[in-house]
Amino acid sequence: MRIALVDSGIGMLSTAAALFAARPDAELYLSMDPDHMPWGPRTPAEVVERALAGAEAAVRAAGGDVDAVVVPCNTASVHGLAELRTRFEPDVPVVGTVPAIKPASAAGTPIAVWSTEATTRSEYQRRLVETFARDVDVTPVACVGLAEAVESADPGRIAAAVAYAAERTPGRVRGIVLGCTHYDLVGEAITGALRERSGAVGGVELFTAADAVAAQALRRIGGAAAAGGGGRVRVLASGRPARLPSSALSYPAGRALAAGERSPAR
Repeated sequence: MRIALVDSGIGMLSTAAALFAARPDAELYLSMDPDHMPWGPRTPAEVVERALAGAEAAVRAAGGDVDAVVVPCNTASVHGLAELRTRFEPDVPVVGTVPAIKPASAAGTPIAVWSTEATTRSEYQRRLVETFARDVDVTPVACVGLAEAVESADPGRIAAAVAYAAERTPGRVRGIVLGCTHYDLVGEAITGALRERSGAVGGVELFTAADAVAAQALRRIGGAAAAGGGGRVRVLASGRPARLPSSALSYPAGRALAAGERSPAR
């Protein structure tokens, strides 16, 4: 099994780790784009261009044949999913990422949606809220600088960015939708900041999309896992063979993938 994952940076780690845990026999091709990141401030046309370039680079690295293209990035899913599906489907399934607003709103209690500034003000997020959380108290929270802080793996930057978002999250909130895949990597810091913040309530639950995206990709592919694992992880940096960024090793998901990483020379 060969799976391509496309994102600007290490936001893909949680989804990739979920895939590798479920299918340790899989060959994962992690196509990152350090030359053009972050994608969030780019125009929709530029995001489409970068997502297509990343997917095609992964397919080439896999010898021209993959079983699925997974897009563990909200920005790329918003702008590029239709074009990616036109390019690869029906032969190769393309699986995108949608913020977990639907499951978070199921209990009917107040929720907050943490996302990038661009996603927070997007028509895309507004439609998701209207569709799945019309009767729920929803607070959008623009997490200024959080994705970039996670990418840097700088504890001070992460703490400051998390604190900024936590201060803008009402104490009545019971669920936090992580609307950017980078945020999955610092879930403990997020829950800790909410506990410590003056007036915050306990028991806030985080809702992420990584496990659901991984499960959907494997459903689309089908087939049973091979006994004994044997899978590998390949990394591409704007199309070039590379290693996992050093920042990735700061997170458990990155360290789990590093155990199966294949040298760029192989």
